[in-house]
Amino acid sequence: MLRRIILGLLLAGVVAFGVYWSLTATWLTSAVATDAAYTPNLANGQTTFNAGGCSSCHAVPGQPDRTRLGGGLALPSPFGTFYVPNISPDPVDGIGRWTEAQFVDAVMRGVSPSGFHYFPALPYDSYAHAKRDDIRDLFAYLKTLPPVSGRVRDHDVPFPFNIRRNIGIWKWLFMDDKPFAPDALRPAQWNRGAYLVNSLGHCAECHSPRNFLGGIVASQRFAGGPDPDGKGWVPNITQKGLSDWSAKDISYFLETGQTPDGDTIGGSMTSVIGNMSQLSADDRDAIAEYLKSLPPVDGPSRPGKAASDSGKS
Repeated sequence: MLRRIILGLLLAGVVAFGVYWSLTATWLTSAVATDAAYTPNLANGQTTFNAGGCSSCHAVPGQPDRTRLGGGLALPSPFGTFYVPNISPDPVDGIGRWTEAQFVDAVMRGVSPSGFHYFPALPYDSYAHAKRDDIRDLFAYLKTLPPVSGRVRDHDVPFPFNIRRNIGIWKWLFMDDKPFAPDALRPAQWNRGAYLVNSLGHCAECHSPRNFLGGIVASQRFAGGPDPDGKGWVPNITQKGLSDWSAKDISYFLETGQTPDGDTIGGSMTSVIGNMSQLSADDRDAIAEYLKSLPPVDGPSRPGKAASDSGKS
């Protein structure tokens, strides 16, 4: 009898380990493929670079050139501190030796060239909705930027969050990798705005509350919440928070950082405006049209009035 119990427990353990190993494998999320011959569109790559906010995180901190993508920015979180990597075309410390397919897989699936999961501090769960050719164009554009030497330090993430294989479970729980599907009942400008906001712009990554595992609370998407770095509060950008803003107000804000009441944005949103201001007026108008269409959603309760505003909008 005891032997049967032990054998049963061993079998259950083997099955459980097999399920875990399968769910956490990178092959479930990897999309590396051999693409057909393609001539990159560098202008679109630059648009993708700006819409994706690459310089906000990857530019070397403390210097004015937003194209020096040597990384190093610290991103505090409830799970530890992440340090943004070097994505310049440097062949040793950056992505100079990466293939296009490896880059696409990293950005859209969160899988490294060596086959491990990237932490979702890289917002690949939003980038997964991007058009593959946009990411291919981005890779070509990045290769035109100056190489920056210097390897970024390792993340400071404690156990058990530092076990990268567990990120496969996080992806299984929270990552939606379905391609963006235009709404045939909506105009082209609205669809362009929906695409930019939900994929490249990854607006929900900051403007949504998260659960205890770091997944976006789907029912409160875009409804604001605690700043991911633990300081201040990110505002609601549904019509609950922007009902007094016109589409023109939003578009002008994305260009200049000025709110309808004449205030100027500060904090980390400053770099976001630096990116948005580089987009075409048509793209900013498209983002504004889409945001104005979001129904009002109540966000989480904000702590007392003494809580400081993070300056994001």
